[in-house]
Amino acid sequence: MTGSASRPVTGARHPCLIVNPRSGGGKAGRFRIAERARAFGAQVFLIDPSRPQDLVAVARRAVEEGADLLGVAGGDGTQALVAAVAAESGLPFVVVPAGTRNHFAMDLGLDREDPSAALEALTDGVELRVDLGYAGERAFVNNVSFGAYAALVRDPAYRDDKIGTMVRILPEFLARHEGPELVVRAGPLTVDRPDAVLVSNNPYQVDDPAGLGRRAQLDSGLLGVLAARAETPAETAARLRSGPTHGLTRLATPDDVVVHADAPVVPVGLDGEAVTLPAPVRCRISPRRLRVWVPRHRPGAAPTGRRPPGWAVVRRAASLVGRARGPHTD
Repeated sequence: MTGSASRPVTGARHPCLIVNPRSGGGKAGRFRIAERARAFGAQVFLIDPSRPQDLVAVARRAVEEGADLLGVAGGDGTQALVAAVAAESGLPFVVVPAGTRNHFAMDLGLDREDPSAALEALTDGVELRVDLGYAGERAFVNNVSFGAYAALVRDPAYRDDKIGTMVRILPEFLARHEGPELVVRAGPLTVDRPDAVLVSNNPYQVDDPAGLGRRAQLDSGLLGVLAARAETPAETAARLRSGPTHGLTRLATPDDVVVHADAPVVPVGLDGEAVTLPAPVRCRISPRRLRVWVPRHRPGAAPTGRRPPGWAVVRRAASLVGRARGPHTD
């Protein structure tokens, strides 16, 4: 992550860490996150996977009981829920990347291979001030998606194989026009009837409209917007083969982004979680709203492992769909 000034911090006196033992196939257990957090002096709340729990209420109760720092060991969706409480309470927030992909942690420069390393922020850390996105009343740390992107999140296979599911579903979905009809408005810009919309907390890199890669900053005060529309499978394939600038609307804006739908509620993907929100959905950015504590020493710039293929893999998949089906004649 670049562009965010940091300052040294002293350890929290009453930190509280919320741990999701199911995230990332049980990463929290494998890395003994709860035990290590307690050794750092944190109060630990273990999410019970057998029953639904209101994590916002859990976090607010921790604040009422004297917590001076909130943290989460879990995926991005869980991170966002508790981050919202930390922001509204003015408390620092610690990210322990115990989810599957941990995009937010990646952009913070955290070690995703060893999530327990993030706990060093409790005693030897620095504070970053980063932006927080909101879709209606719901906060998001990465992005909120509509249309085809939201359909990806709702597919049961998505959690286990995000890239493979995107390849399988997105071009076909674009061609078939499923879901509510959308209109996107951002300042003077209007996009009518896009099939896929992604609104992100800070823009993704220009070659990554699928939101699988990185953001150069988390404190630009800008929403990233990508909207795509395709009339037929052949058109989808042609547009995607020719590159991300054809058939797409891309924007980085400080303005609110309002997504209208011809339905009272709209399915969305909120940091990888499938939810429904009342339409229209107003997305906004709250600049430098979140105080994130990170370890003083962390990997930083380069993600580990294979670089996510981003738009290129969608382009190849759409090419196959176009060749297999040909023009749509309905």
